Amino acid sequence: MNTFKIAALGLAMAAGPAFADGHATGDAAAGEDVFKKCKACHSVVDADGEAIVKGGRNGPNLYGLYTRVAGSEEEFGRKYGKSLIEAGENGLAWDEESFVTYVADPRAFLREYNDDKRARSKMSFKLGDEEEARNVWAYLVSVGPEVEAKEGGDS
Repeated sequence: MNTFKIAALGLAMAAGPAFADGHATGDAAAGEDVFKKCKACHSVVDADGEAIVKGGRNGPNLYGLYTRVAGSEEEFGRKYGKSLIEAGENGLAWDEESFVTYVADPRAFLREYNDDKRARSKMSFKLGDEEEARNVWAYLVSVGPEVEAKEGGDS
């Protein structure tokens, strides 16, 4: 029984910040593989400028996406669509549920979130497989800054 407890503790510690406090339910390792679909437009570059994933520049850097206000990544700036910026101004900060719903159909998400049937998204790609979307979210959280640091907590 002790071997099982030690193995379970080791696995929980290895999961790292991606699963801290339940912020990601997917499989980060599987999400890393699925992210290959995303890197045509998105990169993941940490705060020090170190590329975690080299990708395209058509979409914003996804490092630190957890709790980021939609449409607010400074270096991407004016490239955001008006509807995404409006969603951020209306309180959209990325979490797992909003991310999964958004990537399934960005335009439909923005139309509902902004209550605007004319809302548009510059992101035309759709990741409709919910499990894959949750896995990508888990991956992004796992390579981002620690969840506790984002929340300002000491847990």
